[in-house]
Amino acid sequence: MIIVTGVTGKLGRVAVEDLLEHVPADQVAAVARDPRKAADLTGRGVDVRAGDYEDPESLRAAFAGADVVLLVSSPDTTPGTRPRQHGNAIDAARAVGVGRIVYTSAVGADDGPGFLADHTVTEGLLRDSGVPHTILRNTFYTEALVNPGLHAAVEAGELRGADGGVPVNFATIDDLGRAAAAALVGDGHVGQVYELRGPLWTVADLAQTLTEVSGRPVVYRAVPAADVGPIAFVHDLIASGLFSQPSGDLEKLLGRPPVGLRAAVEAVLRS
Repeated sequence: MIIVTGVTGKLGRVAVEDLLEHVPADQVAAVARDPRKAADLTGRGVDVRAGDYEDPESLRAAFAGADVVLLVSSPDTTPGTRPRQHGNAIDAARAVGVGRIVYTSAVGADDGPGFLADHTVTEGLLRDSGVPHTILRNTFYTEALVNPGLHAAVEAGELRGADGGVPVNFATIDDLGRAAAAALVGDGHVGQVYELRGPLWTVADLAQTLTEVSGRPVVYRAVPAADVGPIAFVHDLIASGLFSQPSGDLEKLLGRPPVGLRAAVEAVLRS
């Protein structure tokens, strides 16, 4: 039995949908705090179970009979919350004899900035648990920069960036979710740490791609981080070099190249 947590979130849902393309529905279970929000999966033959990272007993029931569990990291970034919640999930998996845990960690979890500490702690908990596991160090989502807001950039003819010209290895939610599904099946994943990163590009490349796809000139303008609005922290992280390293692990799990910048831009401008 393959069990996926976080199925009402974007990545968890993609993972379930991909699994259902390759695995019989009666071999998949989905875990949600509120199973009613995943009721459509029940109608497709998926066993939808209640499970709350703050409720260890519910997790033991949710993980019963699992050969492998996809532990999607908690969305609660309050300091100290993720380690507690993830610890509950790991303890529950060990208690009921789960065969393997696949954890969605983050790029830089081994030596990155302090905000990644929760992932660093969770990776340590996994190592100490004795449960066989696989770690997926996900980069940031392409959608952080390639989203419907780009329509405004096309209208203005300008795309602002505080990235310092440093490249990013962002990947789409769809690719990362499908890679997670791939890590749940097949052999050779035990003990692996996959650095899941997309093809490198810069914000200036994004402006050029907007020009090519829209047919309207969009220039890149370097500005201070304060001038890029709510995503200033993303630009600061880009400029720090956190996302500047490539990796072939995402392509390895997908069995194809990850979605590139042009395809992502085309999809957004069509929306």
